Amino acid sequence: MIYFEDFIVGARMELGTVEVSADEIVEFARRYDPQPFHIDPQRAGESIYGGLIASGWHTCAMVMRLACDAYLLDSASLGSPGVEKLEWLKPVRPGDRLTAWRRVLESRPSRSDPRRGSVYALLEAENQNAESVLRMHAWGMFRRRPS
Repeated sequence: MIYFEDFIVGARMELGTVEVSADEIVEFARRYDPQPFHIDPQRAGESIYGGLIASGWHTCAMVMRLACDAYLLDSASLGSPGVEKLEWLKPVRPGDRLTAWRRVLESRPSRSDPRRGSVYALLEAENQNAESVLRMHAWGMFRRRPS
């Protein structure tokens, strides 16, 4: 089990890799973000993107899944109070292979509840060409290790 105390400021962890398919892009977008450049290859080709691209929310969801598989599901996570900054830096396209990392920027025990603490982290994702596609600063809350 990973507790609050296990998040060391400055530590960087690779979260894993995910391959992006056109079918997945369209499926996600039809359900949650049905803009033409996410769901219609022809109209996407006529857009400023020159082809189909993933919704930024889909990119966030893929990185979230990598974070869950890499550490959150084995942690004493209490959820998150939110994201402070989210940047979609480059379009994610069919065939891209995304790799994500987490870097711990800050950790602090709760002032109101000694049984938990908060961790501030930078989550980043790059495509197969080492181009940054996502950058997110987010807080997570975790139980402290039982004494």
